[in-house]
Amino acid sequence: MQGGMPKAQLMAGDAMNRALIRMAHEMMEQLDPIQEVVFVGIRRRGVPLAQRLADIIARYEDVALPVGEVDIAMYRDDRDPSEVRISVQEKNLPVDVTGKIVVLVDDVLHTGRTVRAAMDAILDQGRPAKIRLAVLIDRGHRELPIRPDYVGKNVPTAQSERVGVQVAEIDGGDGVALYDGRRK
Repeated sequence: MQGGMPKAQLMAGDAMNRALIRMAHEMMEQLDPIQEVVFVGIRRRGVPLAQRLADIIARYEDVALPVGEVDIAMYRDDRDPSEVRISVQEKNLPVDVTGKIVVLVDDVLHTGRTVRAAMDAILDQGRPAKIRLAVLIDRGHRELPIRPDYVGKNVPTAQSERVGVQVAEIDGGDGVALYDGRRK
């Protein structure tokens, strides 16, 4: 999937699951009222992670939290608009986000540009009471003043390295690995 051999395995499936459980417990302690939470996964791998977090919370809090997804392609600031295929960009949000606590979920936080684009997409749909950010991996190198509220693991990386996340729902297995070089 990522191409090439990983430089290091950062997380296997069990460690990834433990990180998500810990993040969910932090959310249960801090997000009040929990019934007002809406999870929004950033397409692609943020979506199954958002669903997993909602499922973990449901086991402990006996509440089914809505999970949606957002495609940020049209909101990115690092692509020439003429290069982006113009199509209806889906924002599959299961409820109106106005007045809700939105938890944006992504696999890796790097520059912050993806998160900024996701916030723009959410704000086009309504005005949440709060937006919180949950990421499985925070690798640093921010270009925008964005920080996560819930982090599975902080991984200091070189700018030239890549972090590859695999989730069973998309890739057939769970894991996080560090790779040399940029994705081609």
